[in-house]
Amino acid sequence: MIELTEKEQQAQKALEHHILEKKKRGHRLSRNINIVHKERLNLGDRLADNLADWAGSWTFISLFMIVLAIWMVLNSIALLRVFDPFPFILLNLVLSCIAAIQAPVIMMSQNRQEAKDRLRAEHDYEVNLKAEIEIEQLHEKLDTLREKQWQELCEMQQRQIEMLDSKNKVLSRNARLFTT
Repeated sequence: MIELTEKEQQAQKALEHHILEKKKRGHRLSRNINIVHKERLNLGDRLADNLADWAGSWTFISLFMIVLAIWMVLNSIALLRVFDPFPFILLNLVLSCIAAIQAPVIMMSQNRQEAKDRLRAEHDYEVNLKAEIEIEQLHEKLDTLREKQWQELCEMQQRQIEMLDSKNKVLSRNARLFTT
């Protein structure tokens, strides 16, 4: 079994105390992590998540491919005024700028997803710990009930033995009366 450090033991006891306090007050420990996570996001976080969702979609990829094809076709036809001739240096610059902006935004979104996963893991741990505490309490109640029933059974058996003894005495007395 893994031994916990002093700091981890204190953190665990504090968490157990927190869970028991919530239970005493009648508060539910279960909550929707998605809602909790959304409440913690600021405007920049929401914008970054939306951009990452959009940039990672097939719609974006399809539209982007169409724009690239149109750009190359328009700049390849000599009849039109060419604003970015082959080898499309301006296009490369635009693509590099888009990649330079998209990469950190996507990384920020991934960091938030990681934070959400961590929040979910903490919540799962709290729920599991609460379930463990409740199971321990149920075991204690069952042990108490079993002990009480065992005592009642012993008392009932003792009364039955006493009743049998008294019946045996009566029968013995009656048997002596009939034999004499």
